[in-house]
Amino acid sequence: MLDSHTQIKGMFVGGNWVSSGTTFDDINPSTGAIWAQVPDGGRAEARDAIAAAQAAFPAWAGLHFQERARILLRAADVWEARKMDYVAAAQAEGGGWFGKGMFEAGYVPEVFRAAAAMCYNAVGEMLPSQHGKVSMVERVPMGVISVISPWNMPGILTARGFAFPLAAGNTIVLKPSEDTPYAGGLFFAEVMEAAGIPKGVFNVVTCSRERVAEMGDELVENPVVKGISFTGSTPVGRQIAAKAGAHLKKACVELGGKDSLIVLEDADMERATSAASFGSFMHQGQICMSVEKVLVHESIYADFLRQFVARAAKLKTGDTADKGNVIGPLINDRQVERVKFQIEDALAKGAKAVLGGRVWGRFVEPTILTNVTPDMAVWQDETFGPVAVVVPFRSDAEAIALNNDTEYGLSSGIITADENRALAMSRKLETGMCHVNCSSVNDEPHVPFGGSKASGVGRHGGKWSMETFTETRWITLDRGGRPFPPVF
Repeated sequence: MLDSHTQIKGMFVGGNWVSSGTTFDDINPSTGAIWAQVPDGGRAEARDAIAAAQAAFPAWAGLHFQERARILLRAADVWEARKMDYVAAAQAEGGGWFGKGMFEAGYVPEVFRAAAAMCYNAVGEMLPSQHGKVSMVERVPMGVISVISPWNMPGILTARGFAFPLAAGNTIVLKPSEDTPYAGGLFFAEVMEAAGIPKGVFNVVTCSRERVAEMGDELVENPVVKGISFTGSTPVGRQIAAKAGAHLKKACVELGGKDSLIVLEDADMERATSAASFGSFMHQGQICMSVEKVLVHESIYADFLRQFVARAAKLKTGDTADKGNVIGPLINDRQVERVKFQIEDALAKGAKAVLGGRVWGRFVEPTILTNVTPDMAVWQDETFGPVAVVVPFRSDAEAIALNNDTEYGLSSGIITADENRALAMSRKLETGMCHVNCSSVNDEPHVPFGGSKASGVGRHGGKWSMETFTETRWITLDRGGRPFPPVF
């Protein structure tokens, strides 16, 4: 277990480890014990970090692209050498299952490498000119980018949030979630420092929940900040996007979801039930892409439900210090109350728990609900817990309507032997992503990750991140001496 007195070095600002003078308790959600004590910063610390990033911007933006790529590649190597340190933090600080930590630990280096690769990609165009000019378009870095990252996948979602803007030549101020300030923030500072990042290019500031609004407002509204990368809840994302818009700043916000897995009558049952179990219960359902609605053709509904319940019943719930416990705690008491309310509201209105439903401490056992109706909170609101509703449908059109009956539009999955049918359905689903014969939980570093409707604005990953976090500049060379009107 991390010893805060020797391992938490402070916030990382201007290439130095600094103290805020006060700390807050970083809690292990499995045990409720204090796992670490973390600097509790505010507006002043955020301002200092922004100033450091601004000072470092000209040199970083002017660096040859291959030099930025080399630092990102070194970061990948440093991360791989320390991956078990990350796994330990993801288990103890984030409440994650050992296998989930290992998945993140293996994924993050690929984010750094994909970002490094973007440094070598074409970043401009030559345009024809009506007047014989040399007409060029280039993508240029914006300046200081604020990155506000979440607690649920603190490795992947933090790395994705800053690596591509960094590759483009921007400088970074990162604020991780107060629930995972080390795994989602200060650990990255240690990695980037070891990789040789120049002072001020990458900064990390931390704060308690009580000071989130203060620090967050500075990271969005400070005039030096040119763009915001946010991953988190839809209510907070709405606020950030609104504030960014008021200041005419770019914001890429990846938000919540209410995602469906559609199981057609010709589905392979083994594939369907495993996709539903993984999609619904991986990391206690605390993933924006989690399967929260399982829509099953009525002709196979009973058979699917029986096999899905049998598969999910084998998942063990408990402290993730035990690798055998796949279902760990929810991240905090607020999340527990949210999930508990949705279960109780559904049961009170006539739903049936065919599996689970029990809540103790921060633990919620895998729960499968049937007889769910649209007036229940569990149908309309994002759950972000280990709860899945299973609903029958009669036609493809009905399945599409059930999927689209939500303000969200992040991801979806379709299980079928008929790919043409699935493709036709996918084009009618109001989601930013759709995965055929897989769960809704899918991600790769170089793809356009994001959703529609209340699930966000913009895309993370690959060239889409580079477009989001650069400005377009048009430059011409007039070599023919195009004349101006004689009157001038």
